[in-house]
Amino acid sequence: MRENVLHILKNNSGKWISGEEICKLLSVSRTAVWKHVNLLREQDYEIEAQPRLGYRLSQIPDRLYPGEIRHGLATKMMGQNVFYVEKTVSTNLDAKEFAERKAPEGSVVVAEEQGQGRGRLGRSWFSPYGKNLLFSVILYPRVNPMETPQFTLITAVAVSDGIKKACGLSVPIKWPNDLLIDEKKVCGILVELNAEINKVNHLIIGCGINVNIDKQDFPEEVKDTAVSLKEKLGVTVGRVELLREILYELEKKYFLWQKDGFAPILKDYKKNCLNLGRFARITSGAECWEGVVEDVCNDGALLLRLPGGELKRFIAGEVQLRSR
Repeated sequence: MRENVLHILKNNSGKWISGEEICKLLSVSRTAVWKHVNLLREQDYEIEAQPRLGYRLSQIPDRLYPGEIRHGLATKMMGQNVFYVEKTVSTNLDAKEFAERKAPEGSVVVAEEQGQGRGRLGRSWFSPYGKNLLFSVILYPRVNPMETPQFTLITAVAVSDGIKKACGLSVPIKWPNDLLIDEKKVCGILVELNAEINKVNHLIIGCGINVNIDKQDFPEEVKDTAVSLKEKLGVTVGRVELLREILYELEKKYFLWQKDGFAPILKDYKKNCLNLGRFARITSGAECWEGVVEDVCNDGALLLRLPGGELKRFIAGEVQLRSR
């Protein structure tokens, strides 16, 4: 009901609408309308009220509320069910719990702040309250578990395309799934799998994007290697609109992957991949190799041409792009 009241106020944005008219539209009492208006105010919606005029929505808060995400969301599945947590340890951990309870496919967990966000290789992810886009998506893909590593790269393409649509900003990818601006990290992706030998139980996609952090707010240890969309664009970025665009792109590529396989998405990935043709050092475990990145394979593996001519294949590792 609260979401319905909000929807009516949004449809009359900038205009007054009487409490009586809202009552008629929703078949509820004036007391019920008044109650839900007050609940919306507690969520930081600015709603004016005037005798004989009614209510008017004057400002929408920058919050990742489910109703805000669904309003104008052009997906069939992804984001149609949203779990909002103001503060959490990790959206991926929350998403795993919801997946085990059989939450609908495409369900999204969003948070304003997480205390133990994780990136690849066990790294932490700095994220102050209300500044970043932190979300996890629950999927039940009908594919062989051996194919699921491809989805790390698929997600990177979807997020890059979503940022471009929402912000007009090209964001290249460093293999396998780091998104960079001016070779500084703006987004990290962590895909986690629960599977049996020949069946995927669930796939969790976790994503953290530096959206509205000011440069001086980054911790010293990442100031030279991290960047936010706001820092690059010089303006505050709407997190809800950005999430809508990413979910749309992710759903489109998810359906394409299940229908036509990885090949058409890999083509787009290679167009956006920073590594190809670059000299790089790759660390895997206690060993490291240097050479020229030659290609990304159909299964998402990276091919490195070593100085002696040998072609070495990597399915995981830490990549540093270097000068010769």
